[in-house]
Amino acid sequence: MSHQLPEITRRGLLGSGAAISAAAIAGCIGGGGNDDGGNELFFTQEKGWAYGFDPIVANGVPTAQVNGQIYESLYTYNEDATDTLVPVLADGEPEVSDDGLTWTVGIKDEATFQNGDDVTAEDVKYSFEAPVKEETENAAEVNMIDSIEAVDDKTVKFTLQYPYAAFNTTVTASVVPKSEREGSEDFGHNPVGSGPFQWVEWEDGQYVLLERWDDYWGEQTPNISGVEFDFVTEQSTRVTGLETGESDVIETVPPQLWKDVENMDNASIVSSLGIGYFYLAFNCNEGPTADPQVREAVDYVFSMDDAIESFVKPAGVRQYSPFPKSVVEAWDFPADQWAEIPHDRDIDQATQLFEDAGISMDYSWNIIVPPDDMREAIGQSVSNGLKEVGFNNVTFERLEWGTFLELYATGSEDDYNIYTLGWSGSPDPEAFTYYLFAQELEGSTNGTYYRNDEVDQLIVDAREETEKEARREMYIEATNTILEDRAHIPAYNTYNSYGVANYVNDFASNPSAAIIPLATNYNNVGVE
Repeated sequence: MSHQLPEITRRGLLGSGAAISAAAIAGCIGGGGNDDGGNELFFTQEKGWAYGFDPIVANGVPTAQVNGQIYESLYTYNEDATDTLVPVLADGEPEVSDDGLTWTVGIKDEATFQNGDDVTAEDVKYSFEAPVKEETENAAEVNMIDSIEAVDDKTVKFTLQYPYAAFNTTVTASVVPKSEREGSEDFGHNPVGSGPFQWVEWEDGQYVLLERWDDYWGEQTPNISGVEFDFVTEQSTRVTGLETGESDVIETVPPQLWKDVENMDNASIVSSLGIGYFYLAFNCNEGPTADPQVREAVDYVFSMDDAIESFVKPAGVRQYSPFPKSVVEAWDFPADQWAEIPHDRDIDQATQLFEDAGISMDYSWNIIVPPDDMREAIGQSVSNGLKEVGFNNVTFERLEWGTFLELYATGSEDDYNIYTLGWSGSPDPEAFTYYLFAQELEGSTNGTYYRNDEVDQLIVDAREETEKEARREMYIEATNTILEDRAHIPAYNTYNSYGVANYVNDFASNPSAAIIPLATNYNNVGVE
């Protein structure tokens, strides 16, 4: 493929962070295209991939961004990532029964997997049943399904346990070929899908290489010949790679370098406010943070407003609840009321609350954060505040993703008292309540172990309620208590921002962080 340096040179540069002059690579990268316009795109992510690339097992935004090029779903979100469904494998809108318990979906006759097999109802059935049967972390996303029937080769019927109001977000799950996955010893590293790009190879911790599937069955054949995903966690290195031409697109423009990218002659920023949520969370299971008075004291040791102003803006905005702005507006949630709940910094008040709770100044605090500068800054702000109160033993650890993911949901005081994390959800409030606070997901996506039976029941009942206004009231009541009890202290939401070289055209930012639209019904990325 054209439009690249030799693999070892280029990947070595990305991995080391070494900088080379733009002049030295002119003609090799960024603009030295083929006559057919089929250049390869080099996309640099900010985080690595976990659990391989099998969507039945895989979790996390970086992996989903890669998988979105290989696999397809019955439906997907539109360019605004609202709850309006856009058919992909489906041949039209779903047929939903009056009681909301059955959803019947037809599959396009022409839909084909990359091995040449037709996409069938049996493949869809298998893809939705496997997470529960295999007890993967994705089981909660489909556990409302009671049964699935392959009515015929191209028709599938879902029967739900209850009239799940957010099922339109569930049918965006990836569909895999049953025969390929069952017959593979390592499907996650030799995946087959129905999407416009097919697997070539990967190097663990280095890169994933995909190529255009020239026999793609869909209407939008990609303009680019392939895409290489690399990841560089160091923010300044990503920006340097964009400036020098090592990267064509970089994910997440860091706040401290936002103006630098804006002012580049050879690149610009493409962004949209994400459907996301970043937060400070407490271990409500063990240790002093199991006491809501102690959690309130921690809220007093620092100013979240000041932290966001200093470390997040202009790359993000302050958020006062688990719900991003788009969800707040669509559901008319009381954002102003929730903004009054967090405290301003008051060390004297914090000290008094710690004393009232009987917490010794010799207690050993343990704060853990993932490898992300913004989340690290928030965790560090809390650490500094605890030290200012007078605590002598405050451990603050920035962990690699693998280690962090192993620890943050154990519920063990030895592993953490406080952590920072983020969540990318769907355009439904359930995505920011059930997965983060439901007691049945403790140790999975819920690392707080916050136990309030009334709140838990409200969250579960809202899943099963079909009337929007009734659901709205349930979410407001539950959220009021969650915020007052400070299981989380909401922090911010980021723009899904990308630094894009000027020779890349038609690149778009989707509000869903998991979606990197390279060849869709609203854009088709090209490299001049």
